[in-house]
Formats: sequence, structure tokens, C-alpha cells
Amino acid sequence: MTQSPVIAGLGVATPPPTSQEELWSGFFAGHFTGTTRALAQRIFANSGVTTRQAAVNPLLEDVSDWPTERRMRRYLTEALPLGKEAVDRALAAAGVPVRDIGLFAVCSCTGYATPGLDILLARDMGMAPDTQRLFIGHMGCYAALPGLGVASDFVAARGRPALLLCAELTSLHIQPASARMDTQQIISHALFSDAAVATVLRPGSEPGDGAGGYAVREVASATDTSTSDHMTWEVTDRGFRMGLSPRVPQVLAAHVATLVDDLLDRHGLTRSDVDGWAVHPGGPRILTVVERELGLPADALDASRETLAEHGNCSSPTALLILDRMRRASRPPRRVLLLAFGPGLTLYAALLERESERALAGEAD
Repeated sequence: MTQSPVIAGLGVATPPPTSQEELWSGFFAGHFTGTTRALAQRIFANSGVTTRQAAVNPLLEDVSDWPTERRMRRYLTEALPLGKEAVDRALAAAGVPVRDIGLFAVCSCTGYATPGLDILLARDMGMAPDTQRLFIGHMGCYAALPGLGVASDFVAARGRPALLLCAELTSLHIQPASARMDTQQIISHALFSDAAVATVLRPGSEPGDGAGGYAVREVASATDTSTSDHMTWEVTDRGFRMGLSPRVPQVLAAHVATLVDDLLDRHGLTRSDVDGWAVHPGGPRILTVVERELGLPADALDASRETLAEHGNCSSPTALLILDRMRRASRPPRRVLLLAFGPGLTLYAALLERESERALAGEAD
């Protein structure tokens, strides 16, 4: 009987929160000028975000004129302790010793350094010398899902635990006030936030042993390369600059139902069999489009909207933040479908199922 790899522990670490209103009045209201300011105020007010976290808080420190080199140095300073906190919590939750980790994968698109987070955290946390490492960079908001796929494949093939860390510091990439502050930049400055989330995957248990966690049944993707210019993340002399076409929602609308239905069909399931929808909140409009195209109940995306309100869009950690919210609910969902979107234009989906439910049902791949 083949067992799917299981998400055995999640660990979340975030910088201190700041209200969206305070960020607007204390910094961004003065950062945007002229007619841009009125547009920005409307976008901030309608972003769906109530609080955000910033490792480099603009109320205390304005990085908008920093060169990229300085931002990258600060990235390591802030990301290392944040990542360590998330990893510590995930390992403790899973009950897995750090030296048992066979693969350590790190997703991040907001900072680069060599040696990077994978090497430095492996060293500082005492991972075994034979621990394999993988850095997944510049994939953006959907990176956690291919990260889960790679980690799951390793666990299935080697029978050893794997560790995935998603760490993003979007606060380092506020653009200069003198830059062309088009709508795309305003939206990114109104939505993005900082976080680190780690997860431990282990080999699946035998049915009936009482173990919990979510089994990773499959990770799937679809990419529409004809729209590759719709979402970009460009390295400039003043940090990384977001490009975001207003046509992104309509591209998602064209592909999301087929991706979801094909994935579920391979497991003999339909949309009605999914009771947990963890959809990456790229913004309120993205959630509305996905809800409409999949014909979801009005409350199906509550966890995604609550995560957006509480954390903003944290890029790659966000899908795992939603999953963490779901698993801590009084009645965690049995089946979860993770959905995330990013450059490519790429859609990723992952089907998760509570291990205890699979054991009780005697299901096998």
C-alpha cells in the first residue's frame, strides 16, 4: 500500500503587525503625490487588507531610495531570524529532529545571497552534512506549491522527512517616490506583506496508527505562456519592481476550472468533495473571479479573505498561511485544494487530504 507524503507540522513567523490605515496615513499618503495620491487612497481603502507585517517598517525606516545592494544585505539580516523561527516551530510541531531532515528547500523571490538562506540556516540549525538543499527563486506567489511538490517527491522516493521554508520580505522593495507610480505599483504597495512559513513533510503512516496531518495527494500546474508579460518582477537599481496587468483575472478565469476539475477527476472527486478552498489572495478581485468560475459557496473563501485582511499578500508563504488557519479551525476540512498564481502566467493546484480520514476510509493510491 503506497502512502502519500504528509504535512506533519507547520510553523509561522511574522514581523510585528501594523494597520493598513496607519501605513497609509503615516507613510504612503506622503509617498504618493498629485492625482496619484487620490487613486492610491482608493486602492488602499479597497485592498481587503486590515493589517500587514513589515520586517522593515516604512513608518520607521524609508527604504524607497536604497540601492538594490543595500536591500539585499538587509534581506539576510531580517530573513535569517524569521526563517529560523518558522523552521523551529514546524520541526517542533512535527516532532522531527532537525538532523533527520533529508531535504531542505527554500522558496523566496524577494532577496538573493550566496551563501543563501538554505546554506546558512542548515549550518545554524545543525542540519546533517548530507542534507540536500534546494533554492526555489523568482517563482513568486505560487512557489510554495512546486516547493510542496518537490518535497513530496523526495519523501516518497527516499522515505526521509523534508523541510520547506517560504520566506518573503516584500517591505524591502518599496519603489522611489520619483519612479513612475502607475496603478500596478500602487496595488503592489497596498497589498504586499512579510512572512515566513515552514512545513515538515514525512512519509505517510500506515492506516489506523492515529497520525494526523494532511497527505499531499498531487500537485498540478498550468501555464499560459502567451500571457507571460502579464505579471513580472524585475530587478532594478532600486529594488525589485512589480508588473501586474489588469488582465490577470480574466486569464485565471479562462484556466482555473479546467485545472481544478482535471486534478480532482484523476482522484475520482468533484468540486463538491472539497470542503477546504485555500486560494491565494492576490487581491480581492482574484478571489471573486475564482469563486465565480468554480461556482463556490459564498463562505468557501472565508479563510483566504481573512488571511488577506490579517496578513496582506505575503507572496509565497500565503497559501501555507491559509492552510495553517484552516487546520487550526474547530472543524478542520477533510479535503483541501490549494490554488496559487504567478508569473508565467502560471496556475498551481495541490490536493491535500487529512491523513486520519484516509486511514479510516482505508484509502490507498
